[in-house]
Amino acid sequence: MTDRTESVESMEQLATVWRAMVLDRDTEADVRDLPGIAVRWADSQFSFWNCLTLTEADADSALLGQRLSEAADIMRAKERPGFLWLFEDLLDDEARAGFRAAAEKAGLEYAFPGTGMAGDFLPVPDPSHPDLTFVRVTTDEQLEAYADLNSRAYGFPLEDGRAGLVGSALWKSDVHAYLGVRDGVAVTCAATVAANGRLFVVLVATDPAWERRGYGEAVTRKALHEGARATGLTRATLHATEAGAPVYPRIGFRPNSPIHFYGLRG
Repeated sequence: MTDRTESVESMEQLATVWRAMVLDRDTEADVRDLPGIAVRWADSQFSFWNCLTLTEADADSALLGQRLSEAADIMRAKERPGFLWLFEDLLDDEARAGFRAAAEKAGLEYAFPGTGMAGDFLPVPDPSHPDLTFVRVTTDEQLEAYADLNSRAYGFPLEDGRAGLVGSALWKSDVHAYLGVRDGVAVTCAATVAANGRLFVVLVATDPAWERRGYGEAVTRKALHEGARATGLTRATLHATEAGAPVYPRIGFRPNSPIHFYGLRG
């Protein structure tokens, strides 16, 4: 695959997986494929489920400015905040050089960076870690623990994370979600879900008190191992945060497109 093809793949994986995640929270959610913009917006307290992404490859500066303005208008019409995901390598060279100024002009504020990654390396061996027992998420109590780990890792109020996951039938069935448990307490989590012939890694988190012990890598390997075993898929994709980006190449992922997350300027 070329870099541009992998960037398109990364964007399409987001649009596919977030469609399922958003509709799981609200069957009346705003899920639309507009010209150049995919809307995946649950208007949830869990702001990761409130998502827009630009979808056109090789967008020039004029088109980028138009789409950013349209995206900001959509976000202003929503009750709850969320993020625009901008895949940098979908832009042409001129637009790539000027996207920050264009986003500011549209009324958007930079939130944080990410990186799209992919690789053809599945299956992976069933992992082990001397500190951890791995438990698949099948109950609302376990989903609450999963949500709380994400809230602590990403700085959300606990009730916001729980609003995003607790009660989900999807996460207790189709998603291969795992907790890493140490001395009876969940300290790390990761999940995979099949999407368009790939295994997509979603919502990896480690309690900040237990970071830098290899827990996140171990539980991600577990979610990949079990997801691949269940589906037979050999390619995996993910969107890494800045903190998680160094971990995933050790598993077999290769970076492709930088991702820039934007919210509305306050």
